[in-house]
Amino acid sequence: MSSFATTFQGETDVRIERDCLGEMEIPNDQYYGIQTHRMEKVSGTANLPVIFYPDMHYALAQIKKAAAIANGKIGAMPADVSKAIAQACDEMLTGKFNDQFPLDMWQGGGYTCVNMNVNEVIGNRANEILTGHKGTEKVHPNTHVNMGQSTNDTIPSATHLGMIGRVDELIKQLDLLAASLRKKEKEFKDVVKVGRTCIQDALPLTLGQEFSGYASVVERMARKVRHLRPGCFEIVMGGSAVGTGFSAAPGYKDALYVELSKQYGEEVKPMENLFDGFQNPDFIVEVAGVLKEVAMTLSKICKDFRLMGSGPRSGFMEVNVPALSPGSSIMPGKINPTVPEMVIQISHQVVGNDVAISMAYDEGELDLNVWDATFYKCLFENFQLINSELEILRVFCVDGMTANKERCAQEANSSIALSTVVATALGYPMGVKVAHYCEKTGKNVREAVVEMGLMTAEEAHKLVDPMLMTNPHAAGPVVDAFKKEKKLI
Repeated sequence: MSSFATTFQGETDVRIERDCLGEMEIPNDQYYGIQTHRMEKVSGTANLPVIFYPDMHYALAQIKKAAAIANGKIGAMPADVSKAIAQACDEMLTGKFNDQFPLDMWQGGGYTCVNMNVNEVIGNRANEILTGHKGTEKVHPNTHVNMGQSTNDTIPSATHLGMIGRVDELIKQLDLLAASLRKKEKEFKDVVKVGRTCIQDALPLTLGQEFSGYASVVERMARKVRHLRPGCFEIVMGGSAVGTGFSAAPGYKDALYVELSKQYGEEVKPMENLFDGFQNPDFIVEVAGVLKEVAMTLSKICKDFRLMGSGPRSGFMEVNVPALSPGSSIMPGKINPTVPEMVIQISHQVVGNDVAISMAYDEGELDLNVWDATFYKCLFENFQLINSELEILRVFCVDGMTANKERCAQEANSSIALSTVVATALGYPMGVKVAHYCEKTGKNVREAVVEMGLMTAEEAHKLVDPMLMTNPHAAGPVVDAFKKEKKLI
């Protein structure tokens, strides 16, 4: 019986495919073949297909296309086969065959099954282009589509190349969030409030100054992500099974990288030492670490938003977090900070995925790290979560946030921490006495220094000013002038 598609009159349309374990009838409406079918039987533990994050599959299509063109150019592959494979890859890149990748995210064997699933789909489609039917008559998934390759170089390389779009989107979303935070910095520049350290009253600052810190750290995260981008273009293609490049035809590797660079519009290059690349996926760990930093940074900011927006009557009540939905099934009027809480939960998941990636890196042995499933699932889940939450956080939280100016001013003026200006002008012991007087009498610092005879009302109004204290360059001369007038210096 032939190995290509065969139709039986009045029976199910099937074809027979063979591999090293035997043969199998394959439904002829499927582009994937025998090796995918074998793994499909033990697939589905997560009910989450690898194609759920399509980045790897599309990067594999780019690799297979580049390899076919390269092998065609050096004469290792017939020109018509090379052209048909390239066409099939182009079709795959449109999403046409997404339903032909049924394998679950969790698979053993270093994702050999994923590589072969792609090889089979491309091979059957290429054979169909040349002969009118699926099968291996003209194009074989191993002989032709996988020519000069191995799962061991294609999967890690596809993981790197697949990150390019995710990294670019992450940079874009971080830049947009930073810009929104900078707008809030300007909007809130005159809103003075009490600072808090250890969740206790501290020196005053402006809400704008607080938001400048948020903007700055997000900008720093964007710089860290930009630093990662070049590593996405360094891959291990050409190393074949263990880094030696065995099975590739002369000239293949150079031609492959020329074609890949053309397809991506930027230089794609081999890692300096392919044996190192096969053994050590430390770049994945580095990327995961930065993603963890981003997620935890966003979580910290959102925890602040959650505190600053607490209330509306008995909390901090410094900012208004946009109301998106009722916050209780029983308490009328309660509104929850749903977006900040979502961001905090995502941080929990990202940190957990980072731990899994670290363990997978540590589990590598000898000439290959085979834990590609852990790397891919955890890494791309983190990309998906963070890229999506950044837009939601910006659009539905930060952009619509407003300041409770009166509440902030009230807190700032009533804070006993304003006694710091007394300590600066009259010495620390006197500052302590003023603080104790405020605690005992319930007076604010401005009232206390007048009642204690330490300052006139005019002097207290000038010195005990929360807004003045947010600007040391302005406060210094005022305090010095008071000291000279009192002959303290």
